[in-house]
Parts: sequence; structure tokens; C-alpha cells
Amino acid sequence: MIRAATRALRVAASLAAAALLPLPFTGAPAQGAAAAAEVRFCVDPDWPPFEVINRNGMHEGIGADLLKLASTRAGLPMALHPTRDWDGSLAASQEGLCDLLSFLNQTPKREEWLVFTEPLFVDPNVIITREDHPFIPDLAGESDKVIALPSGTAIEERVRRDFPGLRVVTTGSEAEAFAMVSNREADLTIRSLTVAVYTIKKEGWFNLKVSGQIPGYENTLRIGVRKERADLRDRLNAAIATITPQERSQIANRHVSINVQTAMDYELVRNLSIGFLVVLLSNLAWAIKLHKTNVQLRRMSQTDRLTGLRNRAALDDLMMTEIGRAARHGRTFAIILLDLDHFKTINDKLGHLVGDRVLVSFAGLLRENTRQIDAVGRWGGEEFLILCPETDGRQAHLLAERVCGAVRSHDFKTGGRHTVSAGVAELRDGESLDSLLQRADAALYRAKHGGRDRACGDGGASLSLVEGVTAGPPAA
Repeated sequence: MIRAATRALRVAASLAAAALLPLPFTGAPAQGAAAAAEVRFCVDPDWPPFEVINRNGMHEGIGADLLKLASTRAGLPMALHPTRDWDGSLAASQEGLCDLLSFLNQTPKREEWLVFTEPLFVDPNVIITREDHPFIPDLAGESDKVIALPSGTAIEERVRRDFPGLRVVTTGSEAEAFAMVSNREADLTIRSLTVAVYTIKKEGWFNLKVSGQIPGYENTLRIGVRKERADLRDRLNAAIATITPQERSQIANRHVSINVQTAMDYELVRNLSIGFLVVLLSNLAWAIKLHKTNVQLRRMSQTDRLTGLRNRAALDDLMMTEIGRAARHGRTFAIILLDLDHFKTINDKLGHLVGDRVLVSFAGLLRENTRQIDAVGRWGGEEFLILCPETDGRQAHLLAERVCGAVRSHDFKTGGRHTVSAGVAELRDGESLDSLLQRADAALYRAKHGGRDRACGDGGASLSLVEGVTAGPPAA
């Protein structure tokens, strides 16, 4: 997800000139019987920079150019069926007045009458607030806040379902939603990152900022095809498969760059009395905001939300780095895979909130009982992973036993005693990441089936404290 978010941020914020694609088709409206054989399509007439119907009645924007490219390669003649707004396009599609909807997210409600192509464009949705609003790590915690959303969008449908504590106010356009937040008529909105960058810069709303991202809320924009024309979906999918990432980036950069520059020129004329210095300072402030947002999103993408430890993606990246370093310099490296014993019983008997508190407490014990050079993270569920640079299997085994002892003696405030099992594996010459993890997982399996509350290494031996062997502190 974060790779997609980062790519979209680069596309949306880029002001560098990009190569133009030859896209001669302009999506002119259908006229008379001559257009009878053409495929009719509806669009959102006011969704810049993704798509608009301009003053000449032509379809243009990022989505427009991607649709042109796909339909041209599929050999489909296209005819625009214009509507006044997005709600009108949805209604026209349901009534059969158009065969396609050009650029939209797939939702259960829309699946009632549409089938969907493979994605044309992926862009993250972000939370937009005023500048004085704190960063939002979890939208579920923002209950009773007013959120402004354009009517009839997939985001409106999902927010009403996933965050019932928010008070949704619908608007007629993207710009109106931003204006409500800017004018304190709403607390926040959720919009596409590309649209947010474009609209905030175009309208000069520099009192707004990106305050967070919702995992899983990406805009995966596709072409929607009426079910009775499913054959069109297959032809379009074959064409979409030929569109390269470079072509998508060129189209996105082209529209964001050209439109942003035009908007900046317009602002310069309209605010000529303010002067050129103010424009430069505004751009600098925006660049700083984007940089801060990048840092926040990067941190979010590398951190487990519940425990605050590294997440699996961060552990994967760091493990590859450490394996490469160990191979280059002939150093030792080991890992410890840990699993809280009988954790399902905790959730089943005491509830998931108590289970979450146990996981948070266990994360704290891992921080307290590992060394500064170790990297600790949540591998998934109740499994955790410790990366041990400059450490052989014996030293890692002692460290694992130290953690087992700390868990055994800790009061988790659940009314019971809890333990952890551990599997230890030391990196072998030429070994891959997958092989190392498989051996640690096999060792953890032996610890579980050997009675739990113990650590097992490659050979299956256990140094469990319960068996009377006292483990000293791990080697520094």
C-alpha cells in the first residue's frame, strides 16, 4: 500500500515537465444515428484533475486519457453521454443510457448492475483537516466529528459503513468539501491524494493539510461496465494490460503539472497586489507540508499500530539488509521467532480488548529485555520477531530464554500466568531470508510441541528455565 501511496505522492506533487502522450481521441458527445454503433460512456463532469467535461463538451483529465488509451487499443469507438453531475452519471448508467462509467471504485452497491475492469489507476485517499488539527492515526477515534464528502462517491458509501461515529455532510463537488473544512463548517474530509494536492494548490487553501491515511482506502479506479455488456470488460482488460507504469505516470504528471502551473498563474494575476514574494512563500510552505506528510506516512507504513513496534514490512526490509551485511563482512546474524502460548484462549475467554492489552504489555517486555543493537517487531497476530546482528545461535538462544523468563514472571493483570515459546535460527553461509525464517519457524514448532514456555534452536535442544537451566544475560 505504501509503495502505491509514495508513487501517487510523487506523481501529484511533481512540477517537472513530463513527456506528452499522443492521445487524439477527445470524447466528443454522441450525435444522432451515426453514433449508434459506438460505446456510450458516462463520466464525473467535475472531478479535476481526474476527469471533467470542459466548456467545449469534451472529456479530459487523467482518467479521460487513460480511457482513451485503453479504448483505442481495444478498438472500441467511444461516444460521451454528458450529464450534469456524478449522481446523474450513476443514474444514467443504471437506466442503460451509457454502457460504461469511466473512472470509479468498485463497491458492493455498484456491483448490483456493473462489472469492473482491472485497475486503470491506483491513488491513496488521505484525511484532510485544517492546519491546527492534530495528526489522525486512527479515524475510528474521531467520533462525532463532521466530515464533508461529495455525494454518491465510493468514499461516502464506505465511511458511512466503517465509521458510524462520524457525522457525514454531503456536498456537490470536491471543491465544496475542501471549502467546508477550510471555513470550519466541517472538521475533515477524505479525498484522493492527487485531487487534494491539485485542489489545495489551485484554490490556495494553505490552511489545510494532510493529517493521515486510512489503510485499505486506496482509490483503485476502474472502468465500470453494465453487466449485459460484459464482453466490453474483457476487451478493455486486454487493452489495460498493455498500459505500462511509465505511460500512467506520464499521463498523471502531464495533467497535474500543466493544471497546477495554470492555476498558479491565475492566482498570481488575481492576487497581483500581494506580490510575487507571497507566491514563493506559499509554495515553500506547501513543500514543507508535503515533506512532513511523507515522513508521517513513511513512519506509519513501518509501524504496527497496536504495539508501536516495527511491522512485518519493516522487519522484511531490515532483515534483508542484515543478511546482506553479514554475508559481505563474514559476521554472525540470528533471529528469534516468538509466539505467545494459548493466546486464542485469552481472546476467547477474556475478550479481544484484553488480548490487545496483553500484546502491548508483551511488546514492552521485548523492548526492556533486548539489546540496543537488536530490532524487535510484530510479525503478525501473536507472533513477534527479534533480529540479532553480530550474534550467534548460542547467544540468541540465551536472549530468547531471557525473554521467556521475563514473560513467565510478569503480571499481565489478567488473573493468570502467561508464557511464550521461541524458535532460534542462526544465518548459514549463502542462506536466503526464506530459508532462515523456515528454520526459525520449525524451531518454534518444536518448542510448542515440546511443552511450550521454552526456546528451541536449529537442533531442537531446549534451554528452558523451567527445566532448571539458568540463562545469563545475552552477549553484548
